[in-house]
Amino acid sequence: MRTPAGKECPYFFGDYYRGRNIEECRLLNQAQTPLRWKRSLCADCPVPGILLANACTYMILKPELYRPFPFIRQQVRVTAFCTKTKQTVIEPHIGCGECHQLPDVFSGDLHDDHTTP
Repeated sequence: MRTPAGKECPYFFGDYYRGRNIEECRLLNQAQTPLRWKRSLCADCPVPGILLANACTYMILKPELYRPFPFIRQQVRVTAFCTKTKQTVIEPHIGCGECHQLPDVFSGDLHDDHTTP
């Protein structure tokens, strides 16, 4: 579903049927202690970008709300964990590197074997 910031996110839920105006982030609600969602959090939330770049089914996202400085508004920070390799994912946009390896085209020599002089 499209977030208030205009990004597609499977965790955002909006119910507008017959005049209702219910909106929530189901990722924040699934946290061990549910986190309070506000519309402004969607503006710079990294989750839609992570899911667009990496759709690994083994990666679990864990959200937290933080405030970089006391006078700046809250932001969403996400850590990821791979259930297949049982390790923390350092860069969620890329993944752990075990599940989805890069094709051979991206590794090795950059030159063709059949080069012309």
